Amino acid sequence: MIVFNVPPLVGNEEAYIGQAIKKNQKLCGDGPFTKKCNSWFEEHFNTPKALLTTSCTHALEMAALLINIKPGDEVIAPSYTFVSTVNAFVLRGAKIVFVDIRPDTMNIDETLIEAAITNKTKAIIPVHYAGVACEMDRIMEIANHHKLFVVEDAAQGVMATYKGKMLGTISDLGCYSFHETKNYSMGEGGALLIQNKEFMERAEFIREKGTNRSRFIRGQVDKYTWIDIGSSYLPSELNAAYLFAQLEEAAKINNNRLKTWEIYYNGLRELEEKGYIQLPVIPENCNHNAHMFYIKCRDIEERTKLIKFMEESNIQTVFHYIPLHSSKAGMKYGEFSGKDRYTTKESKRLVRLPLYYGIDPESVCTVISHIKKFYKMNNERTNDINKMVLL
Repeated sequence: MIVFNVPPLVGNEEAYIGQAIKKNQKLCGDGPFTKKCNSWFEEHFNTPKALLTTSCTHALEMAALLINIKPGDEVIAPSYTFVSTVNAFVLRGAKIVFVDIRPDTMNIDETLIEAAITNKTKAIIPVHYAGVACEMDRIMEIANHHKLFVVEDAAQGVMATYKGKMLGTISDLGCYSFHETKNYSMGEGGALLIQNKEFMERAEFIREKGTNRSRFIRGQVDKYTWIDIGSSYLPSELNAAYLFAQLEEAAKINNNRLKTWEIYYNGLRELEEKGYIQLPVIPENCNHNAHMFYIKCRDIEERTKLIKFMEESNIQTVFHYIPLHSSKAGMKYGEFSGKDRYTTKESKRLVRLPLYYGIDPESVCTVISHIKKFYKMNNERTNDINKMVLL
């Protein structure tokens, strides 16, 4: 069985967890490994402040609190994304204004954002799908012109760049995921990266249940107290220990995934040239992180047949998001701006292939060969039907 995902394991995870338990004797949040992870991001990603969180969902919730989202505010986001992208803002009372995506990258179409802005708009939430950057220069220009906040949902974007800048570090706030399906994992976890220095102190308060406990631990105050709204967004040291082992090998993991991505791309390019499928597009000035490899089928019927064929061959392939604007909650808490030209259409065509750190090239080649076999059979069947029609 070729599975879709296996959580990354590079070697020192168990040793570091053991160190947290036996040597450090610190299991709750903000221990030595959490601080090492925070420092790693600040140093390697050139970001003023990084705070590990219990999930990317919670990093987004912190972002919504920091930019002071209130009932009646509007937030612009793509509909083709995970529910956490918008849920964080709906929880604060915001209305979501969905904007169509670009069919090449599946990212928000930056040319449609300005038309969705009203006097109630508070923020833009670009989502870097598959670790491929949105057109951030244009998005930041629009935000600056209209005095809007930008929160990057870079859940899939760790180690990917846009014009040399790490995704998640380009706007006011950036949010990462370290779920077990991501390139770097702590089981469940995330991080909030803060570029806007006005948010730094308050972010620590919010993350620590609304208290100034972090300042107390650093000896900046002689006692800590409740001074703001907040919640418990600190991950366990055990999770942080697992993650730090992978951050030490970040380049190794990234390079391994990129090699797998290239095998898929080169192996399936023949099918794209024949017009059977479409492959991912990586725009100029974007360095992706091989978070996923997907292909686009002709339509949902063909995709369903392909997934079933692969399943019968013991290969797990999966589709992705159902557009949020078409969901029950999406219709209640948001609306679509303009015309849905691509969001629904392209979402029905996309299928993701197995890709994870350490997948062996032989398995990747097996996936490729079965996809080719499917399209050979499919094409032969279509030709036979056409011949019958002509007769």
